[in-house]
Amino acid sequence: MPASAPPALQNPTCHQTASGLTVIAEQMPIEAVNFSLWIPIGSAVETDDINGMAHFLEHMVFKGTQALAPGAFERQVEACGGATNAMTSQDYTCFYINTAPQDFKAIAPLQMDLVLNAAIPELEFERERQVVLEEIRRSQDNIRRCVFARAMALTFDRLPYRRPVLGPAEVIATLTAEQMRQFHRQWYAPSNLTAVVVGNLPVEVMVETLEQQLSSHRTPAVKPVPAPLLPEPILTETQHQEVRDDRLTEARLMLLWRVPGLEDRWQTYALDVLARILGAGRTSRLVKDLRETRGLVTHISVSNLTHVAQGIFWVSAHLPVENIDVTKAAILEHIRQIREDCVTAAELTRVQRQTVNSFIFENETPSSRAGLYGYAQAIAGDLATGLNYASCIQAVDRVAVQNAAQTFLSLEGYRTLVMYP
Repeated sequence: MPASAPPALQNPTCHQTASGLTVIAEQMPIEAVNFSLWIPIGSAVETDDINGMAHFLEHMVFKGTQALAPGAFERQVEACGGATNAMTSQDYTCFYINTAPQDFKAIAPLQMDLVLNAAIPELEFERERQVVLEEIRRSQDNIRRCVFARAMALTFDRLPYRRPVLGPAEVIATLTAEQMRQFHRQWYAPSNLTAVVVGNLPVEVMVETLEQQLSSHRTPAVKPVPAPLLPEPILTETQHQEVRDDRLTEARLMLLWRVPGLEDRWQTYALDVLARILGAGRTSRLVKDLRETRGLVTHISVSNLTHVAQGIFWVSAHLPVENIDVTKAAILEHIRQIREDCVTAAELTRVQRQTVNSFIFENETPSSRAGLYGYAQAIAGDLATGLNYASCIQAVDRVAVQNAAQTFLSLEGYRTLVMYP
């Protein structure tokens, strides 16, 4: 495949309804439909005293409206052989269904009703509070979630990304149903939603189905906009944290840098490439050296985690305790080499090919494609961000990768988290 010509996706279209709802629709010749509703509201908009509200509300949306009894929506989806679920992150909440094309007209309006008109009844609120509290308890027993939470809290000093999406149990225990209704009224307006429909239906059918459901929302609403989140300064000094966790069977080592987020997305593409050069597959630098050749680690990965306001460049290793110091020094040495010398042309070509092919393969289903479109439009603020990702990766050159390492991966400014078994 020529590096200059990544295959394009099909042609999604963007519509704006009278109520302000944005609709992304695409007909795809697969006998399924994915319908998702994206709200650019997650735990990052919360204050400390309501931390966990967005996720708790995600649960409560399924507890019915004036027209839908609790559980009625899920029963109808299951009766059609479909599936529904939702997810909440720091930057967004998403509700979605997978169903057969012939069932879309019946099920999609119910999903719209749930999200826009959630009743949040008192009795169901108290019942679901216990479910959320149990989810928090389970998350505290999940070592991967605990590692992630510690890393986020260590990297950020001020940004709300340092807090858990689920919130602390003591805050969830104090929330009221009326607080949640106010939160829902503030953020869940049609003008703040992006609806994405991908599947084997004509685009006009998809759009008309949603417009009919919104006939009672004809007055355009003012789009609610959260207060902007200002990035924290790039780290200029090191900070080291050590903890012990008896659940571990081997040590964990993490090196963390603050890097640009979606609001400065043109800086993120070179960091995505750099993360793959360092840690994607057996031929990547860190995997080949530290695991395959020297056997210092049993696992090592690198990711460029991108939030709206700011991201984290993250190197994570599983390893014997006695290898911690030498492994950390080796990771920093690889970063120093990239800062001082460009990556090779062969490395760059390999990673670009891997990234483009993964992008194509991972977007062959309605659900994956809808996820790409919804995130790009609702969270990144521009559908083209998703459509052009492969081209942007292919536009990265060796100098851009070196500049990204020099600018953001300081050898004197980073955070280290070590977890001992």
